[in-house]
Amino acid sequence: MKQVLVRLTNLGLRGTTLVSKFLLIFMLARFLEPAELGLYGLLTVSISYGLYFLGFDFYIFTTREILKAEPSSRGQLLKSQVALSLILYAIFLPLTIVLFGLELLPWWLLPWFMALLVLEHITQELNRLLVALQRQLVASWVLFFRAGAWCLAVVGIMFLNEPSQELTTVLIGWIAGSSIAMVIGVAVLWQIPMGGWLKAVDWAWLKKGLKIALPMLVATLALRGIYTVDRYWFEALAGLDVLGAYVLFIGMCTALLSFMDAGVFTFLYPAMISAHANNNAGEFRKKFRQLALQTVALTGLFSICAWLVVHPLLQWLDKPLYLERIDLFGWLLLATGLFVVGMIPHYGLYARGKDKALIVAHIAGFVVFLASTAALAPVTGELAVPYGLSAAFLFMLAWKSFQFYRLTPADWR
Repeated sequence: MKQVLVRLTNLGLRGTTLVSKFLLIFMLARFLEPAELGLYGLLTVSISYGLYFLGFDFYIFTTREILKAEPSSRGQLLKSQVALSLILYAIFLPLTIVLFGLELLPWWLLPWFMALLVLEHITQELNRLLVALQRQLVASWVLFFRAGAWCLAVVGIMFLNEPSQELTTVLIGWIAGSSIAMVIGVAVLWQIPMGGWLKAVDWAWLKKGLKIALPMLVATLALRGIYTVDRYWFEALAGLDVLGAYVLFIGMCTALLSFMDAGVFTFLYPAMISAHANNNAGEFRKKFRQLALQTVALTGLFSICAWLVVHPLLQWLDKPLYLERIDLFGWLLLATGLFVVGMIPHYGLYARGKDKALIVAHIAGFVVFLASTAALAPVTGELAVPYGLSAAFLFMLAWKSFQFYRLTPADWR
């Protein structure tokens, strides 16, 4: 009974976070001008992409190692990861100024960008670590304050106070929420019994981890590069105003991925990793089937509901630009659905340590996106971007499915 209650609370917190993020992007479409919403979209994807350079996807290695390590040695592992992060901060934080030097983002956003980038990285790593340590409920609270509570506060403030309806209000709320999440995560982690904190940084362990994480980082940078380059490319083709519509629609669509990550993936893929580590084919097969069935069913349900409600929602916004570009929504919804369904074979391969297949899929998918968008842009204009997304994610779904079937014994499928 207690386990059921914990899971329901988890789902409630993550569901509220999801709704809050959706509500924020939707209300910003009402309160801000489309160009401001477009700028907010560029800022968020730039921060999201910058996180990979600060973290180097090292959590992929750490998660597996934490699950295998004894509590008496976990502190040394985490201390070593912190040392790596400090080195990466020193290297990559100064390099982010290039975004502003090239005028991809306005200079007035620089201090906000730096503060948010660091806070987002710390809270993201805390969240992942708490999940790995089987503290899903606390991880959900960290996620809620990091990405949910402040969204509700900002929407309330903007609704009640018209002068606050500007991008700066959003940035202040974002920093406040991330700071609270960081304090909660650190406080809970401090209370978890882990030994080895006084031991020296394990540079050999870091070197081993980097050999594993770096190829995956390349793959992740390619995958997330699709969801970063698309905004900048779309702005170049259509302008900052129409980018506001793109940001609104992609925000609505990616709510599906957030929901699946919170309600399905977070709970099932650690169990699949453990089943593989214990050589338990039956348990792996059971969890994989649950993952597949829940992903397909919820993706279908979400897509139907989204298409039914998008028209009345856009009419309520009372901004003609968004209704005029409703064609974007259908293509972005298709692309997102293909991406989410592609996570079924993705987690199957990841849980069994078949990283090479994932690396190839992501790099090739990025190439497909660049090639198809470049080829279609002269003919279809800005629609080439969602077309390119759909082509890339369809390719990755097919490739990962084929590789999972090829690399997984029949009794594990």
